[in-house]
Amino acid sequence: DLRRQGKGQLCMGEVGGIRPEGFDFGNSPYELSQVDSLAGQTLIQSTQAGTVGVSAAAQADTIYLGSFVMASAIVKAVHAANPPLVNIVAMGVKTVHRSDEDEQCALYLRNRLQGRYPDPDAVRQLVLAGQESLKYDDPAQPQYHPQDREMALRIDQYDFALRVTREEGLLVARRCVG
Repeated sequence: DLRRQGKGQLCMGEVGGIRPEGFDFGNSPYELSQVDSLAGQTLIQSTQAGTVGVSAAAQADTIYLGSFVMASAIVKAVHAANPPLVNIVAMGVKTVHRSDEDEQCALYLRNRLQGRYPDPDAVRQLVLAGQESLKYDDPAQPQYHPQDREMALRIDQYDFALRVTREEGLLVARRCVG
């Protein structure tokens, strides 16, 4: 519906991990990395965990999307804002079941915000040893590309955070630095 309204050019996301009919992309970082350029494109995203969680937190003063790949940038942005309270929410699977990656990311961010520096390799190993990691090696679930797991665990790969704001009634994530 948003694309028909001219609110974006491309749709990406998942329902049960699978790209919905009519979407351009699933929820795969690897899939997006294979596109020549997304410059100037607005992506409309819908997932059963992340976007549901952001919608549930829409009344918060400030929202940052959390991930290992931009952990230091998130910490820097939160410290710069100096809020009186920070809530870190691990969305898990469909916002119902806990997942090792989301739980470990939340703990990693909390530790970093409190001035501690967990060993990135140890954190990666914890995630890789978890139940949720197995789906990336399951040929019966091709929607989970093995490279997605590897890409998600590249701690501090990016030097920007993604801040969510409300624009014309929509929740919009944009790159922010510090």
